This record gives sequence, structure tokens and C-alpha cells, in this order.
Amino acid sequence: MNRRSFYQLGSVLLGSAMGMVLAIPGVAYFLDPLNRKVKAGELRRLTTLSQLKVGVPQAFAVIDERQDAWVKYPKEPVGSVWLVRQADGQVTAFSAECPHLGCAVGLSADRKSFLCPCHTSAFDFDGTRKNQVPPRGMDTLKVELTKDADPAVLVEFQRFQTQTEEKKPLV
Repeated sequence: MNRRSFYQLGSVLLGSAMGMVLAIPGVAYFLDPLNRKVKAGELRRLTTLSQLKVGVPQAFAVIDERQDAWVKYPKEPVGSVWLVRQADGQVTAFSAECPHLGCAVGLSADRKSFLCPCHTSAFDFDGTRKNQVPPRGMDTLKVELTKDADPAVLVEFQRFQTQTEEKKPLV
């Protein structure tokens, strides 16, 4: 091996080593979203029990910080929930997304049922469907009440797959 070949080989090896050192942060940057923890099962405080009237549904926005890949968004509404206080003091929470196409479910004009404006499907206040357009009734959410004098209503907000007969959470 002559001196020129030795220097060429050394340059190639040194350049490759420097390239590898510089590539490590780049690879870590692209793999970062895979290492992030998902906030599944987080309970959010929406209101207090005294703010809910028995049998009268009320809509509440769910505020959260979103993050997709490398972008972190400020706190903003990410969905909404219907809460219905029962006569026994318990609270039922429904996702405000229709299980048919994911449209926003509101109250009907007579305020006696839930209504999806996309296909005029109606749901009772217990979440059961009134017609056969949606594949299932409204999706219920987990609710917990704190043990305070005026209990806070905590809801686990999540989204579910549409157009399926089973209630399957989105991953």
C-alpha cells in the first residue's frame, strides 16, 4: 500500500465516522414520535355535579394540548361530551360524535332527544338509537365523581371507530 492509498483509505474512514456521528441526532429526531407516551385513560374535570340538572343533557368542550409528531399545539377544544345527570346522582357521559359518520350530535328542536344533523338520526337521552341509520347507540364514556361536598365530574374522553356495530376505541 502506497502513501496515496493510505491517505485515501484514511479519508474514507474518517469521513464515514463523521457521517455516522452526525447521523445519530438525525435518526433520533425522526424516531422521537415513536417514544412519546400516549395520554390514554386520563380523566378530565368538566364541571361540578351541582351544575347539572337531573335529566337535562348539557354539552361540554374537552380542552387539551394536542401533539402530532413534532408539533405541539396550545390548549384548544379537541372534542365535546354530553353529560346527563341521573335521578340517583350518577352522571352518564356520551361522546358528541355520531357513531355513523362522526358528525357532531346536538339536541333536537324539541330538546327531547339527541339528533345527528348529517343523516337525521335520533338518540334517546340514555344513548339508544331511535332509528337504524347509525350502527350502534351513542358511545358512553367513563365518568368518576370526586368525594367533595360538590363533586367534580371527571370524564375519560376518547374517540371511537365509526361505522362499526362494536364500540372500538381509536388508537
